[in-house]
Amino acid sequence: MSNLTQEQTSELRKLLDERYAALNEEVHQEVNDKDEFIEVATEVPDPGDASFANLTVDLGNAAVTRDLGELRAIEAARGRMENGVYGDCVDCETEIPFERLKVQPTAERCAPCQEHYEKTHGDMQRGATL
Repeated sequence: MSNLTQEQTSELRKLLDERYAALNEEVHQEVNDKDEFIEVATEVPDPGDASFANLTVDLGNAAVTRDLGELRAIEAARGRMENGVYGDCVDCETEIPFERLKVQPTAERCAPCQEHYEKTHGDMQRGATL
């Protein structure tokens, strides 16, 4: 693991745990909201209401997908902590500064490697297009 102190690691673990709990709550709420909108869409014969309900469900699905991705990133960060490599860049193996981890506890790359990754993998972030 990088040169993080025990106190820093505990602080980062707490941030990860708090965000994980908040995301779990958001996912449960979004799924419940989706169920309510599906009921509205199937009960109301008005095409405008059905269209709005469908749009709302689609937006909710996108939010759930985003949140699930972040939950997976948190689980990966926890795994790196357990394996003793948390705080080390997965590309160049240099230490990721504590300040960066404090802002983005799931960071797996140092800032220069992350910038390079985003430039070379930009299409992966976009998702489906029309």
